[in-house]
Amino acid sequence: MSAPEQLAANQAANWEKTFTATTADQTHAFGARLAEVLQAGDLLVLSGELGAGKTTFTQGLGEGLGVRAGIISPTFVLVRIHPNLPDGPRPGGPDLVHVDAYRLGSAAEIDDIDLENTMDSSVTVVEWGHERVEHLSDSRLEIDLLRAIGLSTGAPGAATGTLDFDGEDTDEPRTIVMRGYGPRWAAAPELGGPELGGPDLGAPGGNVPC
Repeated sequence: MSAPEQLAANQAANWEKTFTATTADQTHAFGARLAEVLQAGDLLVLSGELGAGKTTFTQGLGEGLGVRAGIISPTFVLVRIHPNLPDGPRPGGPDLVHVDAYRLGSAAEIDDIDLENTMDSSVTVVEWGHERVEHLSDSRLEIDLLRAIGLSTGAPGAATGTLDFDGEDTDEPRTIVMRGYGPRWAAAPELGGPELGGPDLGAPGGNVPC
């Protein structure tokens, strides 16, 4: 496959699923459930405006991965590494690398923080990573958290222009849109089973093949 063909393939989503979370606890639970299907080397690109629940989602993800607690927005340090806990639910599992790319203007600036050194042993979550981190892996999950009030529109994963200083995550409804790219996510992960804090989040609100 030529370089342009590879780039085009990397930009085409294999599938898209939409979930509804009516509380912050459901957003947290969604992250914890998704963590069960993640493994070292996985890349997640996380988008959402102030108060959309990005930190709450990542805290749930960290709980499900069994990493050290204390996940907050990495806005002021760019990268935080949360190591796997040997006495957690997934001993020997991947670390969590949490990145805020808001201030990074290009893929070249992403390369300067050397994420390649940790990607193989970690699950990497990048906030504001759209059009900045796609070159790091041939597969990725893109997750958009959209507030019911003041939703912005635009390209999938596009930044809204609002810097997230770890704003309060209230219990207003949110839409969670998840898309899979590349061979790792050729099929959507199964997140069924027991309800995640409520009926809406227990099953997708929509499944749109791409």
